[in-house]
Amino acid sequence: MTKAKVIVGLGSCGIAAGAGKVYELIRSLKEAENMDFSLSRTSCSGMCYREPLVEIIDETGWYLYGGIDEDRAVELLNNHVANGNPVSDYIVCTDLYDTPDSRFFKDQVKIALRNCGRIDPEKINDYEARGGYEALRKIISGKVGPLSIIKEITDSGLRGRGGGGFPTGLKWKFTYDNKSPEKFVICNADEGDPGAFMDRSLLEGDPHSVIEGMIIAAMAVEASAGIIYCRAEYPLALRRLDIAINQSRDRGYLGNGILGCEGINFDISVKEGAGAFVCGEETALIASVEGFRGMPGKRPPFPAESGLWKKPTNINNVETFANIPWIITEGASRYAAYGTEKSKGTKVFALAGKIRHGGLVEVPMGITIKDIVFRLGGGIPGDKNFKAVQLGGPSGGCIPAWLADTPVDYESVNATGAIMGSGGMVVMDETTCMVDIARFFLDFTARESCGKCTFCRIGTMRMLEILERITRGSGEKDDIGRLEELAEQIKEGSLCGLGQTAPNPVLTTLRYFRDEYEAHINMKKCPAKICKQLLTYEVNVTNCTGCTVCARNCPVDAISGERKQVHSIDQDICTRCGICYSKCRFEAITVT
Repeated sequence: MTKAKVIVGLGSCGIAAGAGKVYELIRSLKEAENMDFSLSRTSCSGMCYREPLVEIIDETGWYLYGGIDEDRAVELLNNHVANGNPVSDYIVCTDLYDTPDSRFFKDQVKIALRNCGRIDPEKINDYEARGGYEALRKIISGKVGPLSIIKEITDSGLRGRGGGGFPTGLKWKFTYDNKSPEKFVICNADEGDPGAFMDRSLLEGDPHSVIEGMIIAAMAVEASAGIIYCRAEYPLALRRLDIAINQSRDRGYLGNGILGCEGINFDISVKEGAGAFVCGEETALIASVEGFRGMPGKRPPFPAESGLWKKPTNINNVETFANIPWIITEGASRYAAYGTEKSKGTKVFALAGKIRHGGLVEVPMGITIKDIVFRLGGGIPGDKNFKAVQLGGPSGGCIPAWLADTPVDYESVNATGAIMGSGGMVVMDETTCMVDIARFFLDFTARESCGKCTFCRIGTMRMLEILERITRGSGEKDDIGRLEELAEQIKEGSLCGLGQTAPNPVLTTLRYFRDEYEAHINMKKCPAKICKQLLTYEVNVTNCTGCTVCARNCPVDAISGERKQVHSIDQDICTRCGICYSKCRFEAITVT
């Protein structure tokens, strides 16, 4: 009998849900009771909504268990591992039959995420066992030259996955054409969008694919040094990157004379960023690496001509590099078979917000927003109505439900007023106030502005002040016009992408949800019942039983009334915190 394999998902999402404690418990029980099974770790498989996840593989098949705490882990060991009896209550997926969660994996096409959740990211042998570094070996053994590599990437149709969607092969060609004895390759891992975690999961789950992609890029553009710029808020990703880089050096994939070939030299270092959102912009990132404050510079010249230390520099993001080894191994035509005419391949999205299946998914370009939200994401919790989706983070825009059939590709998304961005997808339901959403994202970009450009530094603050005034119920009839005027001035007067796209959440919500702005301004009402200053909490005298729960929980003593008598709320004292509404068991508190 083949002994069982137990694998615990130890990505950041799993660890936050308690997977670290589960792993340590299983390890201690294995040692204490001398149980005969192998124990290993992996990273996030994308099914964040089911964490902690534990896989058990035995002679009967593969089983993925979800929501496993320490007590359930003991139950799995005693029943499944020790006695061969799977615990059906906790099974999320299995290769023996379909489950309600099976579609989450079956409807995806994993290229960038091909190894995430499938390997131990801290073991290079696991990566090599799944074809890792074969692309690099193919190039070296076949003596494939820089222009041939660039042509393969160009033919694949791969576009930069950091948000701009610039053709990757063309960017590499620009860097190659600038002849210099010193060139650099930089991986932009400065992921800062609220609700986005694609880069983090890739670096935690499959760091070697990014490293291999960078090595191939370096051979294509003839660079000898690489830098991974990763924000310090990703400690697990940084630790696994450090392990992977050292392992790659030990195996001869990095350093001088890669794989024993004299003259092929490339090494990678890691630069930890301080978490400034603006450093996602490539010229600000370069300034930060050089030791200066992260502020954007003028372009042209572009980094391909004059980048780090004024040398030709190629910059791509994490997901872009993760695709490279697969394309070289499988061929450009196979990659180009996925997607649309102008947007080839697959795209990773981080699903967050009001959605049942929050997590990471990788889908072919051209899939519709509706398919992502409902087929993969499981729809909206509580059977509420789908209202909108925010694509592209603070630099993106809100796409309404009635445009849910929009294909997810660069051109189609841009036509809605949003942008693809790095892949953050925040789902909103009927309880979301679109004015408040615009305020939230503009608050973020106003805080993250480096301050270099007057329009961005001051204009975003003025827009934020107007939005805050509207959500407080003090909006004026000319505020919509002021927002639109400021938005256009900021877009035209800002140097980098942060300022140029900062007004997008406001412009798209004005475009598709203008009625909500008008309700806030003209009627002093929030249709979604979110903006506290526009709400009134009252007692429904018919339903009130006088239980006193609302009065006992009110933090400002705004509720009065005798026990078993109808209570009342003093509107002059009420802070609109909503605690009375959430605590009442008899639907005796109404919100208007």
